[in-house]
Amino acid sequence: MREKIYLGLVHYPVYNKNNDVVCTSVTNFDIHDISRSCRTYDVKGYRLIVPVDAQKMLTERIIGYWQEGTGGQYNKDRENAFAITRVMDSIEKTIEEIEEREGQKPVIITTSARIFSNTIGYKALSEKIFEDDRPYLLLFGTGWGLTDEIMDMSDYILEPIRGNTRYNHLSVRAAVAIILDRLLGEN
Repeated sequence: MREKIYLGLVHYPVYNKNNDVVCTSVTNFDIHDISRSCRTYDVKGYRLIVPVDAQKMLTERIIGYWQEGTGGQYNKDRENAFAITRVMDSIEKTIEEIEEREGQKPVIITTSARIFSNTIGYKALSEKIFEDDRPYLLLFGTGWGLTDEIMDMSDYILEPIRGNTRYNHLSVRAAVAIILDRLLGEN
């Protein structure tokens, strides 16, 4: 069902360009733009997944400014967008939170620029989401993508977004907006 969709932006564990497992930095653009996209498509919860205390504190401060601070008073649309945004320590804690809220473990969907044996198309996944009453967690990687361990724990991996050129390096903000529209937008 559409009202049980969650989105996680994973900063750890992800790869860097040398294929090392790293924690990437949270960006202000990702906090703002993805929160707004999630509210536009009625996503129930947006989780920034980062285990580094300094990054968590800064991210929570930014979110707080728009939820309870002067920012929310100044811009009610932004306050509304940030109402569903939270910081989490890990993917596992995010899954636990969703399971507590919804009474069942979410279906895990990951994204990649590669094809896997459990790759699913947008139309097929959209149909599942609208016909199923289970919660769904869409995980997006930062850096050079989610680690193999995260891909292995996925129920489905969305097919890559492809343009009409060989260049394929969208910002995660753009990828989130495109994917949310393909899965949850008007038919």
